[in-house]
Amino acid sequence: MVEDLMDTFNGPASKGCTSSSVYHFEIGPIRPPSEGNDRSLLLRVNRNCPWNNCRFCNTYRGERFDYRGVEEVMRDVDVVRNIRDLLVRASWQAGRGGRIDQQVIEMTIGEHQDIYARGATDNEVLSARLHSLANVAGWLSTGARTVFLQDANAIIMRAKELIRVLGHLRETFPTIERITSYGRARTADRRTIGELQSLREAGLSRLHVGLESGCDEVLAFMKKGVTAEQQIRAGKKIKAGGITLSEYVMPGLGGKRWTERHARDTAEALNQIDPDFIRLRSLIVRRNSALAELEAAGDFEPLDEDGVVDEIGLMIEALECQSYLASDQMSNLLWEVEGKLPEEKPKILETIRSYQRMSHRERLRFRLQRRAQSYVSVYGGASDQLMAKLMAASAALDNSRDPGPVVEAAIALLKQGFV
Repeated sequence: MVEDLMDTFNGPASKGCTSSSVYHFEIGPIRPPSEGNDRSLLLRVNRNCPWNNCRFCNTYRGERFDYRGVEEVMRDVDVVRNIRDLLVRASWQAGRGGRIDQQVIEMTIGEHQDIYARGATDNEVLSARLHSLANVAGWLSTGARTVFLQDANAIIMRAKELIRVLGHLRETFPTIERITSYGRARTADRRTIGELQSLREAGLSRLHVGLESGCDEVLAFMKKGVTAEQQIRAGKKIKAGGITLSEYVMPGLGGKRWTERHARDTAEALNQIDPDFIRLRSLIVRRNSALAELEAAGDFEPLDEDGVVDEIGLMIEALECQSYLASDQMSNLLWEVEGKLPEEKPKILETIRSYQRMSHRERLRFRLQRRAQSYVSVYGGASDQLMAKLMAASAALDNSRDPGPVVEAAIALLKQGFV
C-alpha cells in the first residue's frame, strides 16, 4: 500500500515546503487479523515487547523495549487528527461529502506536495508519512470506529497514564466505539480488578492475550514467563474488570513430546477462564527464532500438519466453555474450524473429522491448495521459483506414486511466507 502511494506522485516538492511539520505517527509491526479486517487505527503506546524471551517468536528479537510517555502518545493522537483533517477537506472538495476513497487519497497527496512529494523530505520520513496516511484513510473509510494500541503489551503503561491516553483519543474522535490492545497475562495478573475496571470505563474495550498453552511444561520450555495458574488468574481478572477477552492458543506448540498434554491442559485452562474469544494460531516455526535453532539441534520435533489437526480436535473435544472459537489467521489449515461454543461444537468437530477421513493423497492436495490460496491472498502471486515448485507438486499429485516429499517441500516454502 505504501509503495503504491509513493508512486502516486513523483514530481518535485513545491516551494514553501513545510517538511518540518509532523505528518506521521508511530505504527508498530503487528496487530491481530480482526483489527486489520476492521481497518483499525494503529496507535503505538510502547515499542516492542517488555518480555521478548518466547522461543517461538522473533517479532521483536534484538529490539529494546521502550516505554513511550503519555505526552508523546497524545501528540501522535494529534497528528492523526491533522491527517484526518487533510483527508476530510479533500473529500469535501472532491464532492464526496466526507467519504474517503482512493481518489480522495490521491487528491490529498497531489494537493500537499510539500508533505507527500518525493523531495519534500527523505525517503524514510516520506514512507512513514504515507504509511500513516494509508492507516488513517482506511480507518476513516470504515467510520473511524476501532483503535488498536500497539505494541506487544499496552497495559504495561501506568494505569493513570493509559487512562489519559484513552480519554484524549475518545475526546478527539467521538466516533470511536472500540479500543483494543495486546496484553501479557503476567501484567494483567498484577493489575487489580479495580484498575482494569477503570481502564474499561476509560474506553479499553478488549484485550488480546497470548495464552498459547495451558501446560506448564510447554510454557516453561518456550520461556513464556508465566504459569498456567497465572494465565487463569489473569483471564478471570480481565473478565471481572468488564473487558472483552480474546485468548490466543497455539496448536502444535508442545511439539510431538507434549501434544496430548498441551491439548488437554490448554482446554482445562480455557474452561476455567471462559474467555469471550478463543483464537487459534497454529505453530509455524519462524526463521531465525530460538525455536528454529532448537529444531535444528534436534531438541524440538514439530508436529506435522495432520498432527496439529488431531491436536486441535482433542482440545475442542475437551472444551466446556462458552466462547467463540475463531480460526482467523493464515497459519491455520482449517479456516472452517470456527463457531460458538458449546452449541456449534458438533459442527466444528465434524469439520475436523471430515479432513481426517480423507486419504493421504487427498489431504496433501487439500493442504497444497489451501496454503497456496493463503499465500496468494497476501502476496498477490508467487515468484517464478515458487510457481515452479507448486507446478511440480501438482504434477506429483496427479502422476507420482509417492507425491509426499515434493508436495511437502512446496508447502514448507509457502508457509515460510506466513512468518
